Parts: sequence; C-alpha cells; structure tokens
Amino acid sequence: MRNSTYFLPTLKETPSEAQIASHRLMLRAGMVRQSAAGIYSWLPLGLRVLNKVADIVRDEQRLAGAQELLMPTIQPAELWKESGRYDDYGKEMLRITDRHAREMLYGPTNEELITALFRDSVKSFKALPKILFHVQWKFRDEVRPRFGVMRGREFLMKDGYSFDIDAEAARRSYNRMFISYMRTFSRLGLKAIPMRADTGPIGGDLSHEFHILAETGESEVFVHKDFIDLDWSRRQVDYDADLQELVDELTGKYAVTGEKRDRAVEARLGDQLVSARGIEVGHIFYFGAKYSRAMNAVVSSPNGEVPVEMGSYGIGVSRLVGALIEANHDAAGIIWPEPVAPFQFGLINLKKGDPACDDVSEQLYAALGSEVLYDDRDERAGVKFAEMDLIGLPWQIAVGPKGLAAGIVEVKRRAGGQRSEMTLEAVLNRFAGPQAR
Repeated sequence: MRNSTYFLPTLKETPSEAQIASHRLMLRAGMVRQSAAGIYSWLPLGLRVLNKVADIVRDEQRLAGAQELLMPTIQPAELWKESGRYDDYGKEMLRITDRHAREMLYGPTNEELITALFRDSVKSFKALPKILFHVQWKFRDEVRPRFGVMRGREFLMKDGYSFDIDAEAARRSYNRMFISYMRTFSRLGLKAIPMRADTGPIGGDLSHEFHILAETGESEVFVHKDFIDLDWSRRQVDYDADLQELVDELTGKYAVTGEKRDRAVEARLGDQLVSARGIEVGHIFYFGAKYSRAMNAVVSSPNGEVPVEMGSYGIGVSRLVGALIEANHDAAGIIWPEPVAPFQFGLINLKKGDPACDDVSEQLYAALGSEVLYDDRDERAGVKFAEMDLIGLPWQIAVGPKGLAAGIVEVKRRAGGQRSEMTLEAVLNRFAGPQAR
C-alpha cells in the first residue's frame, strides 16, 4: 500500500479525551475515530489489526474443535424471558420495540439464542459434544464508556458455547477452551495469566478470567512470580488427550484479582508474590444446566431425556487491540508484535524524485508484497520516521541517496530500535526471499 493514497489520518497532538496509552495511540495513529460515546469507526490501519487478531482467535478455536457460525445482533426478548434474565440484566441491555410492537434487544451476549438454536436442532446425545462459536459485534450500554476500545459500548467479541451430556464431558470442553485461550494469547504475543473469577450475570460455579500484565491495566492483580516467566510459544497440545493435568498446572499457582486476595496465602509466598496491573482479555464459564433446564434444551439418552450441560467462552477481540498496545508501546508510539502488525514493513523513500531512491524503493515495494506500507509522499524525512514509529510496524526500511551511494539501505527493528545497514540484495533475501516465507 502506498502512503500517498492510503487513508491514514494521523494526528500530531493527543486528543484531550484520551486518558490511557492505547486510546491516545489509536487516535493518533489513525486506527479509529469516535462516532458516539463508546462507539468507534475502525479505519483501514486499525481494521487490518482487528482482522488479524480475529483470524488468530478463529484459527485456535477451530484447532480446539469448535465450529463457527454467525448469530444476529438483534435478538427477540422472549428468549431472555424464558431464561429469566430479561429483567435481571440491567440498563446495560439496549431494549428495542420494532414496528409490530415486538420486544427486541441488541444482544450483549448469546447464551439464550444459542440455547434455542441447539434446542431446535439437536435431539440425541449421540450428536454431542458440540462447541459452537462466532465473532460478532455486541452492545452494552456502559454508564461511563472510557479508555477507547478498552471499555466501549459497541465491541467485537468471540463468544463460544459448549454442549455436553454430563458434567464430566462438560469439564473436558471447558479444559479445551481454557488451553485454547492460553494458546491464542501466546500467538498474539501476549502473556496471559488465568485467574479464578466470579461468574456474574452469566451464572454457574466455575469461571476463569485471563489477564495480561500492563502498567496501565485496569485491575490490580497478585500472582506467583513463576507466571512471569511462563512461555507458551513452543508448547505442543494434544486436544484428544486428557487436558486436566495441564489445566491444573496452570491454575495451581496463586493468581488473583484484587477482590479475591487471600492475605494468608500471600504471607506464605513472601518474595514469590508479584503485585501488578492486569487487563482482562478473556473470560470462560461452566454453568451446567442453568439455561438448558430453563429453556428445555434436552437430548434423549439411555437414561431418558436430560438437559445438556453448557459452558460459555468469551474473548474481547476489539478490546485485545487496545490491550496489545497497552503491553507494547514506548514514548514514540506503538510496537506491534509481528503476528498482528497491520503491515510487516514500513518502506521509507527519503528523497522522493531522486531517480536512484525511486528505483530502489519501487523494487522493494514490488518484492515485499501486501505486507508493506510504502511512504512515497513528498515529506521531510523526520516526518516520515516519526510517523513510522507512531504506527509501530515491526520493520522500517529507509532508502536514501547517501546510503545508496555506498550501496546500502538502512533497516530498523521497531522493537528495540536496532539499526543495520544492508545491501539491497541482502534486504531482498532477508525479507522477500524463500527463507522469509
């Protein structure tokens, strides 16, 4: 993509309403623009990141055996009345009446709708287990939306739901999603820590939140220091095996949010305890037959008709974009992990109009393909470098007349800021050759 034609409305000054790093940098880097309180338009650069995050989430869900569908954003209120949650959910739910006076709502979550779909489609225990998920925009009317996409009213969410014949099978599905979440966050370049959590309005008696550590995290967390060095990037997982031992390993160490602290345990941990700030990026629940019993989602079994055992599993996809920035930035701007970077390369022509610079830049632009953003504008070098640092692409390749006179271009790694001088051939071999793919 050529910067001269790309829709990338960056800002030099930080908008006054932006209180945290991710909000400031997403606005300044031209990723989003607020349309109304807590509601954002995703511009091309931001949408590329959002889609890459969603693709990784989807990929890991499929590897864990989940199947994707897509449910509507508008739901009939009658389903929520069946479950008993319609009057309990609160003002966060946006209630709507259509032209035929039917009560509808903008879905904040999908337990009722997926239970109805299952109830109307599956009749025998032989069709179990099932894990179904979708990636869909949701709306919760937060009383004080803030922090940009971290706590907005409209947000993109991956929510999944499991259906099993009994509690033992449901626990296996829960463990699959638990491990899938750990793998997902690792692939995104994040270190997630699972913490026992309250079930809230979803219900049930087993729940875990997944937090990443960041200085600007919204929650105070207390964790065993072994979690800080935990590396999931090379961990192999067999989803057909019993995952309980692995889940026990990951939940056996102390890790809690501020409201669940155990001072006695912390005293025994001593200097093994780490106090930090955390950002919640995922939440999973096992709630048994809460919805299936209320909504008559039953299957035939050797013991007669039984309500299915259910769990639900959420990842805030749009929230993850903000969390990634909170965990990966410096004073100059964003530092994207490679798996989610909007582009891998920022190509900078330091002297547009110079025949040698234009020629080499065009060669690199053609060779690097769809993962390069080429700054071909007639702007000062300082402006181009500053903007590339702001948007945080993993690699910057600068083509200037002085370097070309010596047969080299400059390559900068955004994370760490290391610079090296390389020949054009070396750059092509490193970033566009077969080994680069």
